[in-house]
Amino acid sequence: MTKSRIYKIALVGIAIVLFCVSAQMQNFLNQERGQLGLTRLTPLENAPPLLAFTTVALGGFRGLIANALWMRANDLQNDDKYFEMAQLADWIVALEPHFTQVWLVQSWNMAYNISVKFKEPEDRWHWVRRGITLLRDQGIPLNPNEALLYRELSWLFQHKMGQNLDDAHLTYKLHWAQEMQDVLGGRPNIEALEHPKTPEEKERARKLREVYKMDPEIIQSVDNEYGPFDWRLPDAHAIYWAEVGRRKSKSSAVDNDTLRRCVFQSQRMALFRGGALSPSVTNVTAQNFMLWPNLDLMPKMNASFVKMIEEQPNLNFQNAHKNFLKEAIPLLYVNGRVKEAAYWFNYLKTTYTNAFVMRQAGISLDDYVLGIVAENNNETDQNQVMDNITGIFLQEFQCLIRDNDEEAENCDLLAKKIYDHYYYKLGKISDVRLALKPLKEIKQRVLDQLLDPKTQMMDPAAQNYLRTKLGLKNPATTTPVPPEVEATSSPPTNSP
Repeated sequence: MTKSRIYKIALVGIAIVLFCVSAQMQNFLNQERGQLGLTRLTPLENAPPLLAFTTVALGGFRGLIANALWMRANDLQNDDKYFEMAQLADWIVALEPHFTQVWLVQSWNMAYNISVKFKEPEDRWHWVRRGITLLRDQGIPLNPNEALLYRELSWLFQHKMGQNLDDAHLTYKLHWAQEMQDVLGGRPNIEALEHPKTPEEKERARKLREVYKMDPEIIQSVDNEYGPFDWRLPDAHAIYWAEVGRRKSKSSAVDNDTLRRCVFQSQRMALFRGGALSPSVTNVTAQNFMLWPNLDLMPKMNASFVKMIEEQPNLNFQNAHKNFLKEAIPLLYVNGRVKEAAYWFNYLKTTYTNAFVMRQAGISLDDYVLGIVAENNNETDQNQVMDNITGIFLQEFQCLIRDNDEEAENCDLLAKKIYDHYYYKLGKISDVRLALKPLKEIKQRVLDQLLDPKTQMMDPAAQNYLRTKLGLKNPATTTPVPPEVEATSSPPTNSP
């Protein structure tokens, strides 16, 4: 046997050995990829046969196919071909199910870019809802540890649905409140959701878990730590999904910090406009749906500020905390919670000795609130004006209980002036996006809240007397007498 022949046989033997080692290593690598969730070989469903075949045949080139489809989807959007684009989006996320950015871009496109192309609020809601379900029902189950997906879902609830920057924002809120009324109600019965007994309770529990992908135990935990919330409103759901992300995410500390900010920001917004309906309302309609403050959140919101200051002292949350207190105190005051307003006013001055400029150093609570209310009512902030009007109506009804009819009439006139001034200042700005309910409806909703026994905003004697003053049917059998007005100098319950 010649030397060259021996050399060739040796090379073939070495090649065979290397192929065997490579095969063993490939098996090991495949196992590791599977354990780490890095495998991208799931078949593409509901796609044209040619695309499905090409996907399987090219294997690792799926990313190139996804890029081509993504560019095609962008062209379709520019041509206003939304339904074809939506189909392509389904294929793109199927091709790259573990690429976070794909889910973020497609959900944003649906909820923001595509929705605003339509004029009708119902059409817009369809696309906003599709953006939410894309993340909740597909993206997060496939990527349960990705913080950015939870952040984006939380943001859709907090910003797209929760804010008033879209002309159709009230439609979004109303539809969501109607859906949640049938599942959670305003204050969910966690025991019935965790251990349902009746057919109705079992159906609610099934829809909560299977349709809305929510866990009643986490709902209870969120409400206990940050609430109480009205779970018919988007703020509570923004906090829920951010909190779920905080618990499950294995992303970077920076990404997880964005989830914490989502909780914090949504909790703050819930205080200023996180109450909507009386607890007794079970049929949510456009007529009885109205936003106003959820002032029961004040102690928990203050605790969140204190915690943020302690854990991140370098981010200067002190100024944000100080400004929050200065904004919340007048809100408490005009909503008849004078005792709590006085407590937090003293807390503000004690915690931040520089809260007021020198010329205001000795300012009283009354003078401070009057100045802020006057300033707010010269602006076009929808939430602030609505808060002031509802607070003034509360004061009007309190005056009627005290038989101070003249002051009650003044309150009524003041509310009307604020309402008219708001529309005067609004001018040609969108009266759809920034519109208020008719003044008569606002007043009626405030009265409904006061007379609803579940809210406990008034004792039964005061409710009966108010009904008598207003000429309403009184359930009491005895002649009502004016109830005594409680002093408001002691600190509020649950204060820190």
